[in-house]
Amino acid sequence: MARYSINNRMAGSQQALAATLKSQVSLTAVTATLCRGQIVELAYGADGAPNATDCQIVYDAARQTTVGTGTSATPNLENPADVASRSLGTVNYTVEPTVTGGTAFVGSIWSRTLNQRAAQQWFANPGSELVWPATNVNGIVIRALSPTYTSNVLVDVKYDDF
Repeated sequence: MARYSINNRMAGSQQALAATLKSQVSLTAVTATLCRGQIVELAYGADGAPNATDCQIVYDAARQTTVGTGTSATPNLENPADVASRSLGTVNYTVEPTVTGGTAFVGSIWSRTLNQRAAQQWFANPGSELVWPATNVNGIVIRALSPTYTSNVLVDVKYDDF
């Protein structure tokens, strides 16, 4: 199984956070190369000047059913001997995708909150990967929000196609 990485500094302009969820990185299946995929690792944290007072940033992963408008980003191969990813990577959304359960945390399949001065890595235990189906434009989107931190965050995703 090939392993890939993608982050929201790879293409387009990072989008500043607001009090509503802002999509940072998504991975979706595409008709021409339908395959399932799974997120196995996430690294995330603030990527701008800190707010004058400490505040939280909430990160979320949700099931996505439309792509929305973002910048296409070509995922990097972890092993150069593998083939290019068959999943579509989209970063830095300007129009939010449609997610299961709506725009709030109703459809969240993973969430974490951090202080703006912290960064964290998450590794999936075997069997706990965040999996998306081999259905066109279905996938997983990583989003973030903060009621007071209004700069950028960096989200790095490692995943497998299968």
